[in-house]
Amino acid sequence: MEIGIDSFAAAQLSEDKRTTIHSDRVIQNLIDRIVLADEVGLDIFGLGEHHRKEFLDAAPSLILAAAAARTQRIRLTSAVSVLSADDPVRLFQQYATLDLISGGRAEMVVGRGSFIDAFPLFGYDLRDYDELFTEKLNLLLRISDNERVTWKGRFRAPLEDQAVIPRPLQSKLPIWLGVGGTPESFARAGTLGMPLMVAIIGGETHRFAPLVQLYRDAGAQAGYGPDQLKVGMHAFGYVAASTEQAKEEAFPGLFTAFEDIRKERGWPPMTKSQFDFQCDEKGAYMIGSPEEVAAKIIRHSKALGGLDRVTFQMDGMYVGQEKYLQAIRHIGQEVAPKVRAALPSS
Repeated sequence: MEIGIDSFAAAQLSEDKRTTIHSDRVIQNLIDRIVLADEVGLDIFGLGEHHRKEFLDAAPSLILAAAAARTQRIRLTSAVSVLSADDPVRLFQQYATLDLISGGRAEMVVGRGSFIDAFPLFGYDLRDYDELFTEKLNLLLRISDNERVTWKGRFRAPLEDQAVIPRPLQSKLPIWLGVGGTPESFARAGTLGMPLMVAIIGGETHRFAPLVQLYRDAGAQAGYGPDQLKVGMHAFGYVAASTEQAKEEAFPGLFTAFEDIRKERGWPPMTKSQFDFQCDEKGAYMIGSPEEVAAKIIRHSKALGGLDRVTFQMDGMYVGQEKYLQAIRHIGQEVAPKVRAALPSS
């Protein structure tokens, strides 16, 4: 199983939650975390894409390219690229270039994203939400398969035997489909034979099992083998020396991170009891001691019929750079070996 970290380059608060760290330091701290993840043997580091004040990941490929120059082995991916509001040609060129810079370590996870800020920013109509994504995904996959492309659609100028360059160093740039909880998205990924990345931001993990099975069934029906139908899971996670310490350090920041979003969307406040439930056996959060988190990842994998990748989202917890670094050490040096030993064939 591949284990890694995802980040949204969250605009960081100090540990006392009273002051904001300057943006340049946030980016440098993030790159230092990617470097450490590489050093401790993690497999993947993903960077999201947002266009709002809480996050600094509006240009994720640039940050990943900077990290590529300082790392040796770790794979670098978007998590996710908001494909609906991007140009598939430019997106492919950016990650093909990242692949060349990194020596063949680039990937993409593409999806609709969890916010709509990119639509008005780049001049797209939300009424075209589904059609935009479908058309752009089909074009991106066409470009991935072919250097020269002839294509015509509704939302972009046509291509007539156009070369899309550069090409990646890898024979084929890995492109995963990032999904939430929509059955149609799971089925689409299977029909296209794309690796699936499931964002589970709350609830009980086993409830996603029917959707993952829908993906596998759709893929099998389309003629894809089990080795092509990879499944990954992304969830909030944080590791400290003990479960009590991890929960004590993670909750205040996660509560703060949720406040603006929940007010914007009309959600009720996060309670401590809800947080505790998410950290318990059936909840999605991977927050606890190395032993507890490793055991939870194994349970997640069994609940979903086997996982190929798990990534931790923890940069909205505002625990401070040193604690982030220590959490990465715990994940790379203690959690990952335990999981790999228990699931050697995954």
